[in-house]
Amino acid sequence: MFAKILIANRGEIACRVIRTARKMGVRCVAVYSDADAKAMHVAMADEAVHIGASPVGESYLRGDKIVAAALATGAQAIHPGYGFLSENPDFVDQVTAAGLTFIGPSAASIRAMGLKDAAKRLMEKAGVPVVPGYHGEAQEIVLLASKAREIGYPVLIKARAGGGGKGMRRVEHPDDFSEALSGARREAKAAFGDDRVLVEKYVDKPRHIEVQVFGDNFGNAVHLYERDCSAQRRHQKVIEEAPAPGMTPALRKAMTEAAVKAAKAISYSGAGTIEFIVDASQGLKADRFWFMEMNTRLQVEHPVTEMVTGTDLVEWQLRVAAGEKLPKTQSEITLSGHAIEARIYAEDAAKGFLPATGTLHHLKFPDAAPEGATMRIETGVRAGDAISPFYDPMIAKLVVHGKDRPTALAALGSALAQTEIAGSTVNTAFLAALAADRDFSAGDVDTGLIGRHQEALTVVPPPSGETVAAAALAASGAGAQAAFDDPWSSLAGYAHFHTVARRTRLRHGEEDILARVSVRPDGRFEVALDAPYEAVNSHDLRAVPRLARWPGHITVFEGATSYNFAVPDPLAKADEAAAASDTLRAPMPGLVKLVRVGKGDAVTKGQPLLILEAMKMEHTIAAPHDGVIAEIAVEGAQVSDGTVLVRFAEQDQG
Repeated sequence: MFAKILIANRGEIACRVIRTARKMGVRCVAVYSDADAKAMHVAMADEAVHIGASPVGESYLRGDKIVAAALATGAQAIHPGYGFLSENPDFVDQVTAAGLTFIGPSAASIRAMGLKDAAKRLMEKAGVPVVPGYHGEAQEIVLLASKAREIGYPVLIKARAGGGGKGMRRVEHPDDFSEALSGARREAKAAFGDDRVLVEKYVDKPRHIEVQVFGDNFGNAVHLYERDCSAQRRHQKVIEEAPAPGMTPALRKAMTEAAVKAAKAISYSGAGTIEFIVDASQGLKADRFWFMEMNTRLQVEHPVTEMVTGTDLVEWQLRVAAGEKLPKTQSEITLSGHAIEARIYAEDAAKGFLPATGTLHHLKFPDAAPEGATMRIETGVRAGDAISPFYDPMIAKLVVHGKDRPTALAALGSALAQTEIAGSTVNTAFLAALAADRDFSAGDVDTGLIGRHQEALTVVPPPSGETVAAAALAASGAGAQAAFDDPWSSLAGYAHFHTVARRTRLRHGEEDILARVSVRPDGRFEVALDAPYEAVNSHDLRAVPRLARWPGHITVFEGATSYNFAVPDPLAKADEAAAASDTLRAPMPGLVKLVRVGKGDAVTKGQPLLILEAMKMEHTIAAPHDGVIAEIAVEGAQVSDGTVLVRFAEQDQG
């Protein structure tokens, strides 16, 4: 076994690898960028090496710096995690050329499966069913458009390199093909350095079911059953589970056999995932699944497989890379219970899952799972850490396991309700709504479920009067714990023979709220609120709320939903509302990728103005109202959160 390894990654996966390596007595070297100098994975490692500036191209994608760090620290092997350089065969060549071991498959295996079109041709030869589509080398738009017509709409344009939903577009009509192709190519080029695409038939009710495979260097290959990853938004997974709901013995046998056949076709060694698309329009049938792609690395969702099979896949990776045989044979790998993983992101689900940034001023996960279930939290952040615009905005993976799917779903709902995060917009309420969705709960899930139910899943009910009162009480200085024992010391402004109300202003979204907080003769606090909260005038705050204070804000937690209230600075005099009507600001830091209009152009509400690339995705910035462009950002500009992107000419009031 290795004495020391270097982890060429960051965040929760780096922390995950460190935990297993430490259990095995293996020392770990972390690498970090400027943004990650104080990150959790750096603190956990035995030693750490700085490799560059915050952008990934200057740090985590610099294979030369990573190999140099491994050599300088005496590491014998490099674990790539997932993302970044994990599926880059040139990096594998760099590692092996330096006399180090790459903890993963060979460069040849990665090359064989790295490009979706070539991989599908290879799988066809191996007898693995492949989804109908065009997987050729020619990329002329006329040819691709004609192939799309032959396949039949709707079609899916997919980047042939990479994954994660980047460079992917669903196209419903031939008239939309050209624009969708341009967007997919731009996104693919930015994410993977390769703008070539393939075109496939879009399956009407697709299930995304993948099989975990594992091979060693002695010709052995096994599967560890399947995972269902159909719950997706923006072509990215948000909830994964194992085993797949409704899986039949016939389909499981056919799918797992095909997965092992695919792994053996390329003499695969290490952890890998064979991803299939399944037509669920008539139930799960053994003749209605097709190979999509192979991920030649550990997957984000690997914990659910670990929980239902009782394995540690990172330990398997280390052992296989160190020259050992697979720890178990196929007959020794069994399924037990049901596991579900929910990805907690810094994002605004109500705004189309727009990625968010911010400092995690308050971060609290459940201490334990409900009785009858187990739970693990996979995270790479702590309270006080910042969500950077340079990297994926995932905060944590909440993983639960129970004897069956209903038990696991109940445990997931309970755990999400106990999770508290303040300082950035997060998707916990959306995840809880999805877990409770009628179709999802019944196991009737496909990749379009979130899109069909998006409005219901992302709507956040307005705060109740009690929620507003709790925020007002906290903002007034009366104390988060509602110190009923000594109200005299906790709330200034109380007179000996009568109460004097303290006026407190809050802002929730676009709503300004005025509250008056006072102490009653019986020692309880009283919070009077203006419209639309007349029903809670003279409201008694009887329960101790779950809340967090952070600079300029109060967050109140109600189950999995968090309500953020800004506490305005009473000295601020700027009329921001008036300014906002004349400007359009960047919702997050990013790169201005494409500008569609120019100075002096008249635009209409909803018209696309420019494309902002942020968090590895493209975001269309549209006009909020009719107007004339006075100023607009230039293509190639790097902007920060809140930067004015568009300024409109003043409206003629005459």
